[in-house]
Amino acid sequence: MSKTLQYTFIVSLGGFIFGFDASVISGAIGFIANDFELSAWQQGFVVSSPTLGGIIATLTAGAICDAFGRRKTLIIIAFLYLLSAFASAFATDFTMLVVARMLGGMAFCSLMIAPIYIAEISTPENRGKMVSINQLNIVLGFSVSYFTNYYFLQLSQSDLVWVSDWGINDNVWRWMLGMEMVPALLWFVLLFTIPRSPRWLLLKGYIKEAELVLAKLFSKEVVAAEIKALEASVETHTESLKVRLGFLFSKRMRFPILIGLLVGISQQVTGINVVFFYAPTIFEQSGVGTNAAFMQAIWIGIVNIVFTIIAMATIDKFGRKPLLLIGLSGVVISMILCTWGFKQATYSLDSQSIASLSQQIDAPSASALANIQDQVFDSDVNFKNEMTELLGEQVFNNHQGEILKLATKMNATLILIGIIGFVASFAMSLGPVMWVLFSEIFPNHVRGIAISLVGVANSAVSFLVQLVFPWELATFGAAITFLVYGIMAFIGLVLVFKFLPETKGKSLEELESSLAKA
Repeated sequence: MSKTLQYTFIVSLGGFIFGFDASVISGAIGFIANDFELSAWQQGFVVSSPTLGGIIATLTAGAICDAFGRRKTLIIIAFLYLLSAFASAFATDFTMLVVARMLGGMAFCSLMIAPIYIAEISTPENRGKMVSINQLNIVLGFSVSYFTNYYFLQLSQSDLVWVSDWGINDNVWRWMLGMEMVPALLWFVLLFTIPRSPRWLLLKGYIKEAELVLAKLFSKEVVAAEIKALEASVETHTESLKVRLGFLFSKRMRFPILIGLLVGISQQVTGINVVFFYAPTIFEQSGVGTNAAFMQAIWIGIVNIVFTIIAMATIDKFGRKPLLLIGLSGVVISMILCTWGFKQATYSLDSQSIASLSQQIDAPSASALANIQDQVFDSDVNFKNEMTELLGEQVFNNHQGEILKLATKMNATLILIGIIGFVASFAMSLGPVMWVLFSEIFPNHVRGIAISLVGVANSAVSFLVQLVFPWELATFGAAITFLVYGIMAFIGLVLVFKFLPETKGKSLEELESSLAKA
């Protein structure tokens, strides 16, 4: 294994932890909501609070990694992940859980630091593949969290003595969240084995160390060419933070910043993190039941991995823009399928369904359901509101999966196809391509703070989308929610077609020159 690939795998382990951290909440949130008796807005805040922490960290992460180095910043990030996982697993109330998850969210800036490091140790012809390894690790993290969530759910329902002794049956969500400590500790240790970025070393004047690092990565001919190109760039780019901030907002940077904002906002406004972070909740809305919803979430992880690998194999061959256009088109089609599927749904409880629920719900609550026996609702919002009024919010939330399973009449397969199509489209386009573009389109000397700027916009949109989803689902229903995501994807498709340039096969220094002219 080449040193470049070895260091890339180590750095991109942070992507795995991000994916695990971000999506593990999808299985835990239902249990947390019941234990802490959370409202829809509180559930949204528990899920979205890491992204809020990420916004705070992203504001300063670029300047920190430019000042102290990519490696040192990544080590701090790894420690934050470890601390957050421990505190989340032992949270005693809503506030402590939110604070713990915000700490982990501050580590989300690894998504911008890792691609910077990887891009700076890669050659132009392989840069897309190398940076995409970080995205592959992200989707692996997603997938593993879905598997572990399903595994712990099954354990919690078993009669094994050790499951009860370890408290898994009563505290299943704590085990789900606590599993993150294992990869976080491993990453923290491994980061001490990688060298500092050669481009950062040259920027800081550590020429000898930069040459030694480059010699580990490339042949002598490539090292000589890299040193020459880097020194030419560094000669004019050793300014203070104040000067670099002034350059960031100069006319020369308008086009790269515009591109970064376009792609960064498009990635999140389509609702991808709603699918990743609320997957079992979404599948429950199709009436498949809680266990099946957890199982279907595993398919999201598998499809995510497969199509991320496809993106890695094609990003340096087909280019960034074609993948984005194909992916956004797929997102639009997938959201139309989901919208149509939920729009056609009806909801009703017959006598047999009510009898089944009577065995799970206390007698007074169950008897109230007789008032709506055989009444057909064509709106998920109206049905849920009626259930809440009859049963009470807490009882309905505790049994929502089973109630929807018995009451929902719809094509659940269509929803599964739509969601999987959405994930596949995202995984081969917006997922990996955005971070590749971010690592390419900004000049070396302001790359950290420029990615911070567009990263904040990306995280802010992500936070808002995650925060409002439970309220949006309860207020407007699933059909309208997915229709909005489809419209946003279509707008992104038009703007990418009109404005995005192609960056494949060009050195970072060539891109700096051409984008400045644009």
